[in-house]
Amino acid sequence: LESISEDKAVVERKQNLLNFVPSLRSGEWSDIGGRDYMEDTHICIGDLAKKFGINSYSDEVISFYGPGFLHWSLLSLLVANAGDCRAVLSRGGTAIEMSKDHRPCCTKERTRIESLGGYVADGYLNGQLGVTRALGDWHLEGMKGMGEKLGPLSAEPELKLVTLTKEDEFLIIGSDGIWDMFFSQNCIDFARRRLQEHNDVKLCCKQIVEEAIKRGATDNLTVVMVSFHMEPPAHVVVERGRVRRSISTEGLQNLRGLLDC
Repeated sequence: LESISEDKAVVERKQNLLNFVPSLRSGEWSDIGGRDYMEDTHICIGDLAKKFGINSYSDEVISFYGPGFLHWSLLSLLVANAGDCRAVLSRGGTAIEMSKDHRPCCTKERTRIESLGGYVADGYLNGQLGVTRALGDWHLEGMKGMGEKLGPLSAEPELKLVTLTKEDEFLIIGSDGIWDMFFSQNCIDFARRRLQEHNDVKLCCKQIVEEAIKRGATDNLTVVMVSFHMEPPAHVVVERGRVRRSISTEGLQNLRGLLDC
């Protein structure tokens, strides 16, 4: 009987999690950083379905938050990424990376590039570009294929789909300048603390950008946050092991790219 009760409790817990209906709210913030011009910008469309004349859904059932990420609710989160922006989901305070950075140091990407006649030189695609997938940059010579032949620079996104539960608190989408200054878990921790203080999603995005600048960011900085609750995140303690490192941020990103691919 005890075993049956435990199984029933587990089933009920999972059912309660799956019965969760998100309450969406979003915010964003950008800064030119140390650049002379702004290129890492964003798009937020909370009623994408209606933009295409589809009125059979309620408000915010299908939403788009960019660059390069699609959020489709009510119960599903779909992330489509092409480039070095990153989407990170906070699940009960734990960072869940919903995308991979498409960089030339990634073994899988390098193999694809070389099979299409491209090459990686000094960590750059064809010696020119720091990403291997992008929606733009077609003006660069040798990147785009002709006719049916594909070029080494791809606009095809990688997709990741998850079912949202009440443990899923918010999604952070950041340009590469953010992740040069934050580890994914570090950014989630920072955002949770700020939301617990004021519960203002847009202000939280602004504070993430400002913190990146304080840490020495020199790139464009863009953050988009989509929260799945109206309440601030609960106070939880996430157990993590101690890690000592003596490696630069860029070197660590390159190492992660090799290990993740």
